[in-house]
Amino acid sequence: MPKSLRTLGVIPARLNSTRLPRKVLRPICGKPMVQHVYERARRCRGLDHLVVATDSDEVREVCREAAIPVEMTATTHASGTDRIFEVAGRYHAEILVNIQGDEPMLDPAHIDALLEPFDVRPATLVSTLQTPIDAEEAKNPNNVKVVCGTARQALYFSRWPIPYDRDGKKPVRYFKHLGLYAYRASALELFHRLPPSWLELCERLEQLRFLESGIPIHVADAPFATVGVDTEEDLRAVEEILARAA
Repeated sequence: MPKSLRTLGVIPARLNSTRLPRKVLRPICGKPMVQHVYERARRCRGLDHLVVATDSDEVREVCREAAIPVEMTATTHASGTDRIFEVAGRYHAEILVNIQGDEPMLDPAHIDALLEPFDVRPATLVSTLQTPIDAEEAKNPNNVKVVCGTARQALYFSRWPIPYDRDGKKPVRYFKHLGLYAYRASALELFHRLPPSWLELCERLEQLRFLESGIPIHVADAPFATVGVDTEEDLRAVEEILARAA
């Protein structure tokens, strides 16, 4: 295993997801979804190493058949971030990149955008991405929304459309949060030590644990939107897009 890395990419791949069971192994154009994610992410030159992290023997075997580096983790983790923390303990990496296993349309440019703040702003502890959406898309609770301050620090994340257009007189700009993160190792360790926060449990959004504890999250613009897979409809849409691009 690598002894010293600047950046380690980790793809958490839980088989028993609640909204779309077994989604990381669902086939898209003949390949399991996790393989699409890995093959796209490994093209990013900013990653020194990339692994899948799973608690499933079935996912491990699929990864091995596809020559994908894989790390087994405990079955007790409450979140993908906790799974990444376990894997991080086996490496010496300055920055850990959380690459969701349900983002088969990921592009290396997304990871570049995540990593750029760590070079431009050395005080950056956590980064993530946003992309603009319209008011109708903002109503979908599967699309997590984010609002930021002028310094591009996240103010809040919610499944509810935020900001709320009280008067209805001005066009409101909504931004969807893309569930990709980069963390300094120290911030990831702190997240793991903190108990789940009240807002995190209300919204079922683990990134709120950082905000409630005063850990800033830098929000960069995604180079373009992706289609994260949460439902059967999402899966069909992604397959159609990738089939047309083939």
